[in-house]
Amino acid sequence: MEATPPDIVLLRAEWPERALLRAQLLEEGYDVVATDAWPIPRQYLRSGMKPRLLIVDLQGLPEPREVLEEVGGVMPRERVLVITALGTMTADEVVRLGFRVAKRPISVGDIVRAATEVLGRATST
Repeated sequence: MEATPPDIVLLRAEWPERALLRAQLLEEGYDVVATDAWPIPRQYLRSGMKPRLLIVDLQGLPEPREVLEEVGGVMPRERVLVITALGTMTADEVVRLGFRVAKRPISVGDIVRAATEVLGRATST
């Protein structure tokens, strides 16, 4: 049996918020892999295993600019949603790099809606 790529890989440093967002995305019917560090597990960076969407939360993420530069080399930028955080990068900087952006303050529901918009599906929330 061949493995299928997840719908979403979630990169968020802080565990409680990562778990809450992952739970809500799972509730919406998405297959979600969550991790706290870059690089994400190599299996999800291979051509046939790349997720439909990579969510990168800059909050607490070490070296956010370097992470986004590397992400841009392995994922199509239109399939990356970056959540801004105070003291990291501005929304304008993220957009200039070619990524989709969601600005703080933002709720879990807002992030789920943004992910759903990128993936082209309606939400039940």
